[in-house]
Amino acid sequence: MTRPTINADMGESIGIHSFGHDQELLDLVDLVNVAGGMHAGDPSAIAETVDAAVSRGVAVGAHPGLPDVAGFGRRAMAITAQEARDLVRYQAGAVQAFVQRAGAELNHIKPHGALFGMLARDDEMMDAVCEVALQFEVPILGLAGTAHERSALRLGVEFVPEFYVDLDYDDDGMVIVNRVGRTRDLEEVETRARRALLDGRTSSVSGTELAVRAESFCVHSDLPNAVEVALRIRAVIEEEAV
Repeated sequence: MTRPTINADMGESIGIHSFGHDQELLDLVDLVNVAGGMHAGDPSAIAETVDAAVSRGVAVGAHPGLPDVAGFGRRAMAITAQEARDLVRYQAGAVQAFVQRAGAELNHIKPHGALFGMLARDDEMMDAVCEVALQFEVPILGLAGTAHERSALRLGVEFVPEFYVDLDYDDDGMVIVNRVGRTRDLEEVETRARRALLDGRTSSVSGTELAVRAESFCVHSDLPNAVEVALRIRAVIEEEAV
């Protein structure tokens, strides 16, 4: 079994307003997805997050979102494929600049929030985002069996399928993006993580069985118990993955 990673969204603070459990999670995760300034993350937040991650040996990717600070990028917008490409290129370039200054290289791109869901359903739009991944020569993190994976395979972009233990799934296999993170039951987290890892299965909110692939587990830093969730996932990986 390929040893899966744990990734977390970070750097989603603005000015004096801090957000998430970034510092505690940095010691528990393998990859971080750093906000690029549209849904959250100002230049100083990007710099501080990147420096902290690189100093701990944690790989840094870009986490581009929709230009919607008030909605934290978790509200869908009507945009074109070209606009999606430009948004992702702009934010990935910003994060890459700070990563290179810290002596590392950009590791991946993972879209944020509503943009993540929009891209999963739209091949044309996802093709445009894959063009950016090709430019930066990095993989895309996303949902297996969606436009995320189809576009990546079609355009020759490395694809890393991830699984969410802290979000629910619709019957169509899409994650349900909550406007506000909520506390997750740790026993349920462990059960879902183990089942995804060993059986490649999970259940939707209505009980529909879904096939999933979990090469990386995502933990959202804004969950009230994000650190505990990450610890449970790490324990499952240590126990089951060899």
